Amino acid sequence: MTTMIDETHDPARASWVQSAQGHPDFPIQNLPFGIFSPQGQDPRPGAAIGDSIVDLRAIAPLLPAMPNGALASPALNDLLALPAEHRRTLRQALSTLLSDPRHEAAVRAHLHEADQCRLHLPARIGDYTDFYVGIHHAMNIGRLFRPDTPLLPNYKWIPIGYHGRASSIRLSGQPVVRPVGQRAPLEDGMPLFEPTARMDFELELGVWIGTGNRLAAPVAIGDAHRHIAGISLLNDWSARDFQAWEYQPLGPFLSKNFQTTISPWIVTMEALAPFRVAQAARREGDPCPLPYLWDENDQANGAFAIELEVTLSSRAMRERGLGPHRLSLSDARAMYWTAAQMVAHHTVNGCNLNPGDLLGTGTLSTDEPSGLGSLMEITRGGKAPITLPGGEERSFLIDGDEIAFGGKARADGRSASGLAGRKSSLRDSGLKRTPDTVALSSTSADWSGQAR
Repeated sequence: MTTMIDETHDPARASWVQSAQGHPDFPIQNLPFGIFSPQGQDPRPGAAIGDSIVDLRAIAPLLPAMPNGALASPALNDLLALPAEHRRTLRQALSTLLSDPRHEAAVRAHLHEADQCRLHLPARIGDYTDFYVGIHHAMNIGRLFRPDTPLLPNYKWIPIGYHGRASSIRLSGQPVVRPVGQRAPLEDGMPLFEPTARMDFELELGVWIGTGNRLAAPVAIGDAHRHIAGISLLNDWSARDFQAWEYQPLGPFLSKNFQTTISPWIVTMEALAPFRVAQAARREGDPCPLPYLWDENDQANGAFAIELEVTLSSRAMRERGLGPHRLSLSDARAMYWTAAQMVAHHTVNGCNLNPGDLLGTGTLSTDEPSGLGSLMEITRGGKAPITLPGGEERSFLIDGDEIAFGGKARADGRSASGLAGRKSSLRDSGLKRTPDTVALSSTSADWSGQAR
């Protein structure tokens, strides 16, 4: 694997789009792709530049021809499916258009203020798989239930994952309805059916599949990077009380599938080239992965130098004019397995991945208390509540809380690029909290009117 650094990454390159200069997320060195709608118009591909979005469909005549009408579709699947060489050519041309003043007149008419546009899911997500590659999170969760053996024997041999629900993935910024389900029984052995009392977030990266693979044609570890198109921020919302009751023997189900949120922009692998770093060395005594999961080039630069942040704002804090409270400052280098290893393992049995499929990394926590990626870890399973500005306590999220994720790719001598997320607020389910069981049919009306 080579990291193709070219003129588009030059920190001295400036744009005639004034808001791009020193922009915290979208300088000209980033140029992430997404799907947006100008006011009163239909969805189309765009690229974020400063506080604006450039309409890729409108400026297509100024760009190299892309196969399959990739710049005309209302989803990015066709663009993601292009070989990396095509995406790199597109990126280079777009960077030139936005940096060379000679092109300003032709492009400016197709530049839209981002806060006046509607953003959409970047792609049609056919399948979603959530991995568990954050080793510090796995250790922390394991210690809560198995203090003597926090990691199960398979963890250091295979990238653990489970198949999530693609239909309930939503764009960050949309409200999240507190889910209803079963949790552990009372003394009489009957489980409770009610809204979750242990609502949690999970700080993750979303890995977007570009070029897919055919059924029964595994992706070799040395080629896996060619099948990854970009990354986003991802929050895999979790109902911890449901999870504890249902996860044996088959793993998470209703505790996870009610909603997952992702940030609206896909930061491409081409943009991330300067921020690729060596994978963290395995600890002494850890096994070397089996050959299908090991590639020296991937170990040399298969990780990401991305700083990740989570903040919380309660309803009371906002009413008092208090700013968000940082819960975590983590790092993507906490991944025990690389994105390429995730792809190689996912396909080794012949499973086919398709353009626009989404892989979650699992919660990314550091080994420091300040870098924990979930409230389950931060509050030690709810036993050590945190105190927010204003004096409120939290073990888990309550209605009205807003969670925001942020990400920043950093490297010495390079312009930082952001993975901009948006706030997601928690709403009540409309179902009365009661220790009695409730028939499912009695709640359907409560759920049907809720925005998801």
